[in-house]
Amino acid sequence: MNQPHTIELQYLKLLKQVLQTGELRDNRTNTQTYSVFSAELRGPIDPFPLFTSKKVAFNAMLHELLWFISGETNIQYLKDHKVKIWDAWADEDGNLGPVYGQQWRRWEDKDGNTHDQLGTLIQNIKQDPYSRRHIINAWNVGELNKMALPPCHLLFQFYVTNENKLNCKLFQRSADLFLGVPFNIASYSLLTMMIAQLCDLEPGEFVWTGTDVHIYKDHVNAVTQQLSHTPITPPKLSIEPQSSIDTYRFEHFKLDDYQHHGIIKAPVAV
Repeated sequence: MNQPHTIELQYLKLLKQVLQTGELRDNRTNTQTYSVFSAELRGPIDPFPLFTSKKVAFNAMLHELLWFISGETNIQYLKDHKVKIWDAWADEDGNLGPVYGQQWRRWEDKDGNTHDQLGTLIQNIKQDPYSRRHIINAWNVGELNKMALPPCHLLFQFYVTNENKLNCKLFQRSADLFLGVPFNIASYSLLTMMIAQLCDLEPGEFVWTGTDVHIYKDHVNAVTQQLSHTPITPPKLSIEPQSSIDTYRFEHFKLDDYQHHGIIKAPVAV
């Protein structure tokens, strides 16, 4: 029986809502958007929420996540694996400034000390699972002007349930609903699975919150095409256990039974 993922069903409903009710707005790019203020999607991480109403580039998403985790901010690793999603923002040497990876792994304070937010978070979940401080913040105000692109998905928090499940909530200030959000949902759900594995927990619920939730005007035809597709049962994702967040590699992840509708292309607004 075909059982689409609950998050994907909510997502498709949100696409329709933004097309129907979004206000037409100018922004820093040269392409207007249809935008609504504040939306939320939520559902289980198992089954894995990789959308099926269009093909989502799982390999590119996984390489980007591993790149974030490594703390790297030069796109050479991505280029080596034919991932082009950051090319438009990198300088001639491939540098992006202190973007996500640096903030996750080497947040620098005013005294010049660096803080490994991700490593510390994993230790804290193990030692104090019910803490209300399991937070990673990429919005480093003191370094925003050094970043090629300030973080869109900027803060996320984890919550351990009494059933030993790990939940995650992501806050996204700017949400490209067609191109970006399916990628972000899959990426942070996968990160939650990895952290759960390291902390002897089960993946629980993923909650996505966006504030400026928008569809670019030149994405409308692509969105309409996606909305004509009936979503399919989501795929299965398995991860080979590791002892550290730093030892995960691409080959440790296996995606099975990913049935999907075709690729739908749309331009990226830079």
